[in-house]
Amino acid sequence: MFSTNLFGSYLSKLRKDADMTQSDLAIMLNVTRQAVSSYEVGDCFPDITILIEISKIFKVSVDDLINAGNATKKEAIILRKIIYNDEDFSNTDPMDIVNLAPLLKPSVLSKLTKSFNSHGIEIDNIVELARYLNDEAIISSLTKSNIDVLDTNLLYKLIPILNEDSRNAIFQKILDGEADWHLIKVLLNESYYVRELIEAAVVEGVLPWEALELQRQSLVDIFNKEQKRKIVS
Repeated sequence: MFSTNLFGSYLSKLRKDADMTQSDLAIMLNVTRQAVSSYEVGDCFPDITILIEISKIFKVSVDDLINAGNATKKEAIILRKIIYNDEDFSNTDPMDIVNLAPLLKPSVLSKLTKSFNSHGIEIDNIVELARYLNDEAIISSLTKSNIDVLDTNLLYKLIPILNEDSRNAIFQKILDGEADWHLIKVLLNESYYVRELIEAAVVEGVLPWEALELQRQSLVDIFNKEQKRKIVS
């Protein structure tokens, strides 16, 4: 797996061998000295465009920079595709992108998900990627993905990092019969607006009357948590 620490050590060596200070390199890369320092200690990874500039400054190949981080063969292929604007990710395993997600900008990840969406990306991979994707990409993936495998455990991980539009996408899947209606229990814990929609859906026969019991239990749970919070405080 790609290591930012190994990459940082290699970058530090290149800089020192060239008799440069971090400030010197920062000026050449148009970033702050603190950014260069973060690269070298492995706290963060440069933007893909900066990688190209680093390769030019130190006269090393992009492959040298990628391999310095001990990238796997699949990770190296993905990084090369991104660097050289190759948008064909049809044969790429989404989990390989998950491993690289912390290193990539949301805009880059959003572009990758467009390719995955057309090939039925699995929702559990989106759970991991969602921490790095922007909201628009998350909604798009949720809408187009096969949500049949979505269960309560996955929703518990997913809901806290989604905005209201993304939660709407999940709720719509439930109303359309594409997901188990019992999953509304998780939505109820995070989205107050869902309560009114559930009542309307029950009246119209879209959801069973048992959904109202889930709603009632959710209110009880929220009340009990609030009481415990008051006691503790």
